[in-house]
Order: sequence, then structure tokens, then C-alpha cells
Amino acid sequence: MNPVYLDNQATTPLAPEVFDAMLPWLKDNFGNPHSPHIMGRKAAAAVELARDRIAALCPPGGRVIFTGSATEAINLAMGAVRTQQGRTGIAVVDTEHAAVRDTALWYSTQGFEPNLLPVDAQGLLRLEELEACLGPQTALVGAMLVNNEIGVIQPVDEIAAMAHRAGALMLCDAAQGFGRIDIPQQADMIALSGHKIYGPKGVGALWVREGIDIPAMIHGGGQEQGVRSGTLSPALCAGLGAAAKLCAERREQDREHIVSLAERARSLFGDWTVNGSLDRRYAGNLNISRAGLDVARLMSDVRGVAFSAGSACASGSGRPSHVLAALGLEPAQIKSSIRLGFGRYNDVEDVERAAGLINQAAEKQLS
Repeated sequence: MNPVYLDNQATTPLAPEVFDAMLPWLKDNFGNPHSPHIMGRKAAAAVELARDRIAALCPPGGRVIFTGSATEAINLAMGAVRTQQGRTGIAVVDTEHAAVRDTALWYSTQGFEPNLLPVDAQGLLRLEELEACLGPQTALVGAMLVNNEIGVIQPVDEIAAMAHRAGALMLCDAAQGFGRIDIPQQADMIALSGHKIYGPKGVGALWVREGIDIPAMIHGGGQEQGVRSGTLSPALCAGLGAAAKLCAERREQDREHIVSLAERARSLFGDWTVNGSLDRRYAGNLNISRAGLDVARLMSDVRGVAFSAGSACASGSGRPSHVLAALGLEPAQIKSSIRLGFGRYNDVEDVERAAGLINQAAEKQLS
């Protein structure tokens, strides 16, 4: 029997409708979307339709740039600090995904001054800390919409307003929230990923507000609005567009389903402690801990469930979760925490089976 998949923050299964939307562009319609002939124009039309479908879920007054991932979109967006004359400050929330956090820290090698903003015990940004670090030197503020490890939802529009009062740009990593919760209307740049919304891997996008200059990151033929040279994949773009459209159509249905799964899971893990805010949280993410557990051993023992101890991107680094550490958890507490991610294609039976297997193994380990 296949394991129960409860790691939907790491990636999501491809929606059947998305597969169907991609297939024609993987077979007969193989034209280069940058070619002027009829096959190229047909492929280009598919790319533009996908771009429109993504833009429909973003604020008005902006453009969508296709990238290879949300990480690439974030790196592209953060290049905008180079256009902020005389400003060298970069402020990002300490619990950001490594794509934002580590990139901000890298900019210290380029003459910029990154500042990691602390969060409270619930994982929410301390707004007074942001206010204190903002000033005429601030080029960019970064805050993710939904935290990938603990599911906490930051007040991004409020953060953006504070950034704008200081004359800074605001970047939102929306990979974990796009298509599922309201997108912040005040952000200047929004990064998203295909494979987090039941779309294909290998494609993401960056939404950029009109009037904001993004320096080119990949040079060459000048494709993709002159900032990302290289031939676009119509299949991947079509897949991301179809996934975005499906999220818009199914948003309330998906929300109700995810909430029901989360409520059932919380009842089954009543002996565990929830990490992060319960009130400002995306229901599809449940990060929990149980004192005395060794999660590495637990994951080895529970072969019937695919779950995680945190971000897939950091799983091979050997570093403890910087997100849980920022909440004030001790190393032993971090070591005893797991992340369960519920998705569109899970059902109550999945949650009940997974809870039974995990709890059984946990009891055995602690006995």
C-alpha cells in the first residue's frame, strides 16, 4: 500500500486537469513560443493565456514574469534593491523561507545591510521591531504570506504599508498561500510556485507592480520581458495557468475540505503541542511537537506516512529549523516536532490512518 501523503507544503500532486492542459504542449504543439510562425504564435498564445490566469489572482496594476521556481522569482525580485539609489537596508522576517532569508544575508557581500526581524512565540512579526529598523536607508522589506513550516499568516498588507511609508519596496513570498487565501493587495512583488498549487514542478512566477524596475538576472536573447532570457516552456506555463484557474474555481470547496481535515487531525493529536499561532494560521499546515520524541527515529519507524520535520529545502543541510528556533523553542523541542500538510486530494481516512500510525510509533518510542 502506498504511504499516506501528508507533506503538501513540500509539494502537491499534479491535478488531473493540469495534466490535461499540459499534454498538448508536450506532444504535437511543440513550437517555440518566441518564433514568429504559426506554431510559435500558437504556443505564445498558450503562454499569454496562462499569464492572464495567474494575474487574475494577483492585485491589479502589475505584470507576471515566468520563472523556473519561486526561489528564482524571489532572487529576481530582490535584485530590485540595486535600483533603490542610496538605500542599502534589507529587512526580512527571521522565519522566512531560505530563498528569502539566505538571499538577504548574501546581499551583505554586495554592500547591503540585511536585518532579520524577530517574531513572537506565535511566529508573528513584531511590528514594533519593523518600525524601529525602517528608515531612509531601507531598500526592501520581505515577509512571506504563509510560513512553509508552521503555517502562520503574517499581516502582509500592514507590513507593506509600513514599508511604503519609509519609501521601501515590499516583497511577499506567497508560494504557500497563492490560490488558497487572499493575496496582499499592497505588496510590490509577489513570488509563487507551480508545484505548491497542484501544478508542475520547474515553473514559478513573479508578479511585479507597475513602475517597479527589475534588473535582468539571466542575460541572452531578451525573452520574458528582457529580465529572464531563455525559451519558455509552453507546457509548464500552461500547467501553472491551469492550476491557478483551478484554485480560483475551487477555492471555497478546497478551504472547507482542508479545514475539516485539520479539525479532525487536531482531535487525533490532542496530546501534542501546536507550534505557531492557532488563530492566524493556514489550516492545511499542522506543525506539532511531543516532548521526548526523536523525530528522525519516528520518521524512520513510520513508513506508512509521508510527512516531514520541516522544510524540504533545508532537510539535507543538517541545520535545525530556524523557524522553530525563532519561536523560542529549545533544541529538544525542535527535535520533537513534525509537520503535517493536508491537501485537496487527502480525505479523512488518510488523516485517521496517519494519526494512528504516528501515535502508535510515538507511544512505542516514549514507553
